[in-house]
Order: sequence, then structure tokens, then C-alpha cells
Amino acid sequence: MKLEGLSTAITGGASGLGLATARRLLDAGAQVTLIDLPSSDGKQVAADLGAAAQFAPADVTDSEQFAEALDAAHERGGLRGVVHCAGAGRRMRILDKDGKAGSVEDFEFVVKLNLVGSFNALRLGAERMAELDAVDGERGAIIMTASVAAFEGQIGQINYTASKAGIVGMTVTAARDLASRGIRVNTIAPGIMDTPLLARLREDVRTALEASVPNPSRLGRPDEFGQLAVSMLENGYLNGETIRLDGAIRMAPR
Repeated sequence: MKLEGLSTAITGGASGLGLATARRLLDAGAQVTLIDLPSSDGKQVAADLGAAAQFAPADVTDSEQFAEALDAAHERGGLRGVVHCAGAGRRMRILDKDGKAGSVEDFEFVVKLNLVGSFNALRLGAERMAELDAVDGERGAIIMTASVAAFEGQIGQINYTASKAGIVGMTVTAARDLASRGIRVNTIAPGIMDTPLLARLREDVRTALEASVPNPSRLGRPDEFGQLAVSMLENGYLNGETIRLDGAIRMAPR
């Protein structure tokens, strides 16, 4: 897929992995629609990125809002690429410290945001791509974001792990499901990335996290996520794959 002039949408695009991906896509000549919560800094971020970027506010779990945001991208010559970065975690245990059952509300919140939000990105993004004529045999590509927690979830991550493992599980099925439409689906499973969330940690905690990564022994850079996302969009033979981006880390139980 040649990205020059193509319309792309990035969820969670106002910060972190999404913003880094947006910058990479702009460098490749793509048109970028940042999709993020109405309360985010998306409008200012898009303005700072220049005329090739725009902001479309939406909650990815709200089908109507999300569809409208994708329409804004689709109006820029047809939506060809979606990079779905929006998501979050909420720490919980199966049993709390008093031995009481964990919060089903915390479980449902994370699964809805991460897993249902990803399904919305798939179905609503693909719906718009399917309207387009194929170029070099494809109509578009969708990239979802899982986590190494999908494979080695830590204590307190039962909801997050379930949601991210679900995304990994959907990847091949979605790629096969959309193959007849000429739409590719892949997933990135990042390790410990240096996002704004981790920037708030104490220096000694950050140092310990860096030491847990075999090589290179540091946190992943959001730009490295964006670099991989762009490569996955461009490579027309990459389909149905989940790629770990983690410095060879394998997460300990806690």
C-alpha cells in the first residue's frame, strides 16, 4: 500500500502510540484523522500537525460517534488505513485483599473499551473500505493494538489480559473474514512502552522496568510503534499476523 495521499484514521491519536503513528504516517505523505475522546487535546494536536491532519472526537465504544469520526476520514478520498490504538487498563484481582470477589464492573469496563472497541474499529473501518475500488489488489488495512499481557498477563491484569488476548484471537479470523473484500488485518503487541502513563512513574521504578527488558534494556519508544505500524500498512503480503514489539521481554507474574 502506497501511503502518499491516502486517508488514514488513528484512534487514541491525540497522545502516546497513536500520536507517534500519526507523525510517521504524515511523514509518509498520508492524510491523517486523529480520533480521540472529546475531552482530549486532539483538536490542538491536529492543528499543530498541519493541514494533512484533522481531529474527529469520538468514544470508540459508541458506535454512532465512532462511525461519524470514520466518516470524516472517509470523506478525504476514501478511508484506506485504520490504526486502532485506543484502550486502557484498570487494575483488579479475581479476589480482593479480603477474599471477596473482584469487581465485574471493572472487568466489563476494560473488555468493552479494549475488545468491543477493537471490534468496532474492524467492522466500521472495513465497512467504509469495502466501498472503495481495489488498488494493487487491496482496498485497505486495519491494525489493532494488543499487548504482551495477552500472552503473559501479570497479577492484577485479568481484565486487561482477557481483552488483549481477545484481540490477538480475532486477528487471523478477521483477516480471513475480510480477505474476500481485499482488506488486511494485523495486530501489534507492544511491551513496556514509554507512554505518558509511564512518564509519571518514579525514576527508580522506570529503571527497574528498563532492566527487565533483555535487549535493548530500555522502554520502547512510541515512534518505534509508529514505524512498525506504517510498515505493516505498506507491506501487502503481511496479513493475519500479531507481532510482538517488546525487546524480547517475557513478563514475570508481578
